[in-house]
Amino acid sequence: MKASKMLIATLKETPNEAVISSHILLLRAGMIRKLVAGVYNYLPLGLRTLRKIEDIVRDEMDKSGANEILSSAMQPKELWEESGRWYKYGPELIRFKDRHDREFCLGPTHEEIFTDLVRNEIKSKKNLPINIYQIQTKYRDEFRPRFGLMRGREFIMKDAYSFDTSYEGLDASYQNMYDTYCKIFTRLGLNYQIVLADTGAIGGSGSHQFMALSDVGESDICYCECGYAADQEKAESKPSVINQEEEEKEIEEVETVNKKTIEEVSSFLNVDSNRIVKSLVYKNLSDNSLVLVLVRGDKEVNEIKVVNALNIAEHELVLASYDDILSLNSVEGFVGPVGIKGVKILVDEEVTLLKNFVVGANKKNYHLKNVNYARDFVGKVGQFRKSVEGDICPVCGKPLKLERGIEVGQIFKLGTKYSTPLKCSFQDDDGQVKPMIMGCYGIGITRTMSAIVEQNHDDFGIIWPINVAPYHVVVIPISYQDETMKELADKIHEELQKQKVEVVLDDRNAKPGFKFKDWELIGLPYQIIVGKRASEGIVELKDRRTLEKKEVNYLEAISFIVEKVRNI
Repeated sequence: MKASKMLIATLKETPNEAVISSHILLLRAGMIRKLVAGVYNYLPLGLRTLRKIEDIVRDEMDKSGANEILSSAMQPKELWEESGRWYKYGPELIRFKDRHDREFCLGPTHEEIFTDLVRNEIKSKKNLPINIYQIQTKYRDEFRPRFGLMRGREFIMKDAYSFDTSYEGLDASYQNMYDTYCKIFTRLGLNYQIVLADTGAIGGSGSHQFMALSDVGESDICYCECGYAADQEKAESKPSVINQEEEEKEIEEVETVNKKTIEEVSSFLNVDSNRIVKSLVYKNLSDNSLVLVLVRGDKEVNEIKVVNALNIAEHELVLASYDDILSLNSVEGFVGPVGIKGVKILVDEEVTLLKNFVVGANKKNYHLKNVNYARDFVGKVGQFRKSVEGDICPVCGKPLKLERGIEVGQIFKLGTKYSTPLKCSFQDDDGQVKPMIMGCYGIGITRTMSAIVEQNHDDFGIIWPINVAPYHVVVIPISYQDETMKELADKIHEELQKQKVEVVLDDRNAKPGFKFKDWELIGLPYQIIVGKRASEGIVELKDRRTLEKKEVNYLEAISFIVEKVRNI
């Protein structure tokens, strides 16, 4: 391919919309262009890399025994009503009507579609187990799309669904996908961590996430050297004990004028924040009830665990309004559990292990000291706090560590969550009709592309791993108008093409510095620079990752590149 025939749309300046490295570099390198917020066009260079990521995923999925199909992104309301998710999924579901007033959605995921397909096509136990997958565009109306391909309203995903006759079969299918994902992300060169995860809107009984480690990741990973690892939404930790040996004291009401925050109360009363209990009021939109969640003042509420305790969808939990708090005969900034009525109370287990702690008095400018759980109030006890670095590992008791990661894949044990309501069943040997046991397995293709860039870049641009690079090598003549340089550059280009190497010849009439900056930004793994020693057959071979250059005979350069490509 000659550069003069290509759409090379590099940018000198960083677009204002871009914040993280992958977003900046994919835009500047001419890989993607924004259409509207959260929606991108893929330009030729970006599309080539995207297709290579898809090919690696497809290759390993095929090797695992999965069958590829392609289903529609347009999904009828009726199937979502059968599963019970048409209203439960939330505002991210893009709904619309056709000219006949029939309702549809643009698929954010495909559990209903695949379950419907299998229930209509497979009836016999003889055809199970089976795993079916697709690579297709998904749509979610994100409230705040950001970070380029990391969180968009339109994205490409590989989603697979397994169907088994037993939970033992599901375990085997799940492990098969677990191992397959390890192979995929290892081939893609990602530094990743596998963590226990919450099942979220997909549902099911168990899940693992595959997280590409990155400082810009949207997820926090809690892990321990013993091998325990979970995303922060799912992470457990042993409760810490502060002052359990103290004798219980009498409650004391103290005036705390305009002292609302944990920091203000802590400073005013000269009490450590871990001996103040934070009282947050939420509204459960599924029934408009109010929920009071209590955690230690030095911790944060894990809203996902609150959602799971209430058995509601994530979008159905919101912070209560000022008027909601007034309806409890309480005051914003001074809410507490003692004497409060008309609210469900969820109590983090660490609160139950405290003695003589401070809470709001449900009275403006007042707090209560020496409050104790069980004596002064009760509630449903569980872990409702976020686990943080330094918390105690639930497995071995050592301190947990915290890292950030980009979720590039997730696998779920769905069980019969979809097969039962959609009547996706089989007949067993005794003639009994039973629901199929399902698993679900997703990989974010476009998000994986971003994750690769986050882990592979420097101050000059992207550094693509050779197996996903748009091209393997670029031949850069210092001056393509110079006959000697042109002749050698053409010869190298033609020979590499014969050897099935993906090569670009930069035949543009531009200054060498401009060309070098372009290709360092785009990030092809190797450059062959044809310069003043062309008449001797000597070129410079440059490694994009190390930036090392060495002079070699052009035949040696060709041989080196061919060998690298053969070893992909």
